[in-house]
Amino acid sequence: MSDQENPTDSGTPMTDALDAAAELHDLAEDAAEETLTEAATEAEALSDAADDAAEEILEEAIDDAATLAAEGLRDAADAALAQGIVGAAEVEEAGEDVAEEVLAEAVIETVVMEETADELGQEVVSEAAEEEERIVEETPAAPVAPPAEPEPEAQAASDDPFSGPGDWYVVHTYAGYENKVKANLESRIHTMQMEGKIFRVYIPMEDVMEIKSGKKQVVQKKVFPGYLLVKMLYDNDSWYVVRNTPGVTGFVSAGTGSKPTPLSKREVEKILVVKREEVKPQLRLGFEERDVVKIISGPFADFNGTITEINLDQSKLKVLVNIFDRETPVELGFDQVSKV
Repeated sequence: MSDQENPTDSGTPMTDALDAAAELHDLAEDAAEETLTEAATEAEALSDAADDAAEEILEEAIDDAATLAAEGLRDAADAALAQGIVGAAEVEEAGEDVAEEVLAEAVIETVVMEETADELGQEVVSEAAEEEERIVEETPAAPVAPPAEPEPEAQAASDDPFSGPGDWYVVHTYAGYENKVKANLESRIHTMQMEGKIFRVYIPMEDVMEIKSGKKQVVQKKVFPGYLLVKMLYDNDSWYVVRNTPGVTGFVSAGTGSKPTPLSKREVEKILVVKREEVKPQLRLGFEERDVVKIISGPFADFNGTITEINLDQSKLKVLVNIFDRETPVELGFDQVSKV
């Protein structure tokens, strides 16, 4: 699927602002990818250099130990070899630390790049939106009677995604701005008197069970981050109001044409129709069987192990830990491990 533009409404200040925001985001993503690639190359070079230095130290220690052993100085030979092993390990560890630091700094830099680009894009779009709203407010409009309060039965009918006119369309937004975009669009629908063409704005949510501090709790998560659904009668006017809402980057289409593709009945049923039977919240644990985890508390802290069994009811894990060269099963709580 691809985001589509309406060729008949191009060139407006809002469209230009949205295009500029999207371009800023794309440039930031390209720069971030380049930064991460360079950092990964540098980190690999540092790690290789540390490995070479460690190998050289170990080889010299082995040579020194062999010389001392040949002279009958067995204790001195053992000490020289042990010192070489320790020295090699320290050099290798230091190299890995520096490499990890380079990668961590690069990740932070890329996050800042993308956040800065998105903030600039939002400023550009917000300024254009304010100007557009000012023009709309200064344009005389016929008074609109406040909508009557719906009757209970009518309200229940409005919850049916198939009731009333219009089709459901998928709209792409900046990730993380879905709620703000929904509020902006609902405000624009009222301000620009589009209630007769744009009827509902919806963000699909799901109940997800998460494990925090060893306890299960149900939280709501967005089913499709970066997207929201709009039910409307599609024409140039409704397209313009939705597409030029701050934070919207485009409609979604199943083909290459300029007109967005509405969701099929089957897709609407899958996303929007609430089933009568109660749906058990999906558990989002963060790790699975055979995952390698690090023990962060208890007598085996700092050991790594492999998950062999997950007991959701008791919030317990069985982890296979190598202790004195033996694989030993250890029972741990969810809050006692972290994913490697």
